Amino acid sequence: MNKRKSFDIEGLGHANPIPAVSRIGNIVATGGVSGTDRSTGEIPEAVGAQCAHMFANLRAILAAAGATPEDVIRVTVWIARAEIRAEVNKEWVAMIPDPHSRPARHTMFYDHFAGAMIVQCEAWAVIGGTD
Repeated sequence: MNKRKSFDIEGLGHANPIPAVSRIGNIVATGGVSGTDRSTGEIPEAVGAQCAHMFANLRAILAAAGATPEDVIRVTVWIARAEIRAEVNKEWVAMIPDPHSRPARHTMFYDHFAGAMIVQCEAWAVIGGTD
């Protein structure tokens, strides 16, 4: 019996055979989460819009695997330019407002994004963790 379950999200298709998120037991791992507007399939040019869509997409991807932002333990974010970090932080705080209960996060620069993409993240979550 296969322990791993993979999930795809409508509007967030991938050219390669890679699911949006996988789960084994209570551990959830996303693939790359972009700022694609799921209603249009397009990546907006505006930094703020990409960041807002990226975090909305992350919430939807987590939900597909039965997780919430509160279950996230680690996030890695890739950005094309330093000034993007401020928009990432704005959406980060909106998604996880409690400064005493935020996941670990690492932000790195990346200069090989395709097309209009300038930000992407991935996350790990543990469902049903205890104190």
